[in-house]
Amino acid sequence: MTYRLHYAPDNASLIIRMVLLEMKVPFDVTLVDRRQNAQNSPNYRMLNPNGLIPVLETPSGPIFETGAILLWLSETHGQMAPQSGSPERANFLKWLFFTSNTLHAGLRMLFYPEKYAGPAATDPLRNQMQSALRDHLKTLDGLAAQKPEWFGGEHPSVLDVYICACLRWMAIYPKGQTMWFSLTDYPALADLAARLQTRPSALITAQAEGLGLTIFTNPTYCSPPEGSPT
Repeated sequence: MTYRLHYAPDNASLIIRMVLLEMKVPFDVTLVDRRQNAQNSPNYRMLNPNGLIPVLETPSGPIFETGAILLWLSETHGQMAPQSGSPERANFLKWLFFTSNTLHAGLRMLFYPEKYAGPAATDPLRNQMQSALRDHLKTLDGLAAQKPEWFGGEHPSVLDVYICACLRWMAIYPKGQTMWFSLTDYPALADLAARLQTRPSALITAQAEGLGLTIFTNPTYCSPPEGSPT
């Protein structure tokens, strides 16, 4: 079976697309048209009852949650992560789950504070998340500087792709409210982003989703050939 990735441009599905391309496994894509609220359609909700993007259809059934898809792909194909039995497996797992459960979750609160705190508390929550994200980035920058085999090293990992996508979004979303973030404050992460965005997987993804050429180090709002990021 060829995998099927349900995606929207400049959504978390870009992470899965890049990883599939890096792994050189065949896949097809299906647009989830957010302009038509397709993520809440009955057919899509059958794949992901939470209505979030992405979903990856596999021989084992549909998988949702970005971290879960990345872990499943790395184990199924034995690529882009330390495998079971490796002494680095535990370290990799804790940072993958940190990225999924803390960093990415914090970004959602930053982008959609009204969903979590209500209209009256959006500014305090946004300020709180900006401060927390700065601390997280300092920690990740220190980790990347150490260049463990599974983060910031010579060969990209699923964690590299996940974190670089988060860096992209911090630089451009929400529109007009990104002055708190500068990639140059985190030199090891900036180096990782610069190297990753030149790989064929990034260039193909950028073309497919209209992300521009410097998708991680100097990102611009996407201009996709189909669909919408929001």
